Amino acid sequence: MTSTNVLVAVRRENASRFYKGLASQQNFHTEIVSAVQDVYDALADTDKHIDVLILDNGLGAVHELIDEVRLTHPRLFIVLVDEEADFGTPGQADELSTEPFTDNDLVKRITRLMSDRKLETLRADSLPAVRQFAKELRNATGEYGKLQSAVSACKNLGYDYVAFYRLENPETLSMTLRAQDGPAPIQSIVPKTSSPNDIMTWCLSHGQSRIAAPQDTPNHPLVAKGRLGAVASVPVLFSGHQYGVIAAFRDQPGTITQEHIMMLELIAAQLGSTITKEHSA
Repeated sequence: MTSTNVLVAVRRENASRFYKGLASQQNFHTEIVSAVQDVYDALADTDKHIDVLILDNGLGAVHELIDEVRLTHPRLFIVLVDEEADFGTPGQADELSTEPFTDNDLVKRITRLMSDRKLETLRADSLPAVRQFAKELRNATGEYGKLQSAVSACKNLGYDYVAFYRLENPETLSMTLRAQDGPAPIQSIVPKTSSPNDIMTWCLSHGQSRIAAPQDTPNHPLVAKGRLGAVASVPVLFSGHQYGVIAAFRDQPGTITQEHIMMLELIAAQLGSTITKEHSA
């Protein structure tokens, strides 16, 4: 997992609390400083790479610091912490946290910012593939044609088998297999419907993507029973509408990463957008 380098500038009496609040995150490398000048010094150190700057509003002159840092480090994420405010806007900062350690608020904001950065990079790297899929999606005929276009586009990303399960009953989240691409032996044995405890139902109910290896729960029967080694399950959602789940499989466990998930989510978003437009036409 890629490490996130976090520079935290807080008043000395709060340093221990902030360190404890962030040190438990295994993928965070946290450095604590207690003065605005320390921030300037750290950012000027060419041997350091800083992804996120956390600023305690109580340090003073932080807004001037933010203005200057925006000019010199435009790719640096800045989170302003103001525990004395009930609410507010981040201003020139990227995020504002008024309760940094309530429900892991600060950690969640940092994680979301870094996820957005990865997705931004992925979008830039994958634009040709996304454009090609969007073109194929526009040219596909009927619902089945569009679903088949989506699973084929996913398979072309290096998956061994891909399936789309369409939502049939929003109340029970029951889904039915509607499109697939991969080896005929797998197509002949894959479950034709979802089950309440499988990974696809979990993803649709939580609105989140998930990866599973053979030992994981929830899972897909193809992976749980050892026919394939790993599955990425991605919900197809758009503008509050649920349409189903894309399940992409690989033979070898441990070969699907979060970066792979992001690419699948781009395809899922394209598919969800197209279905929504057709339904509203």
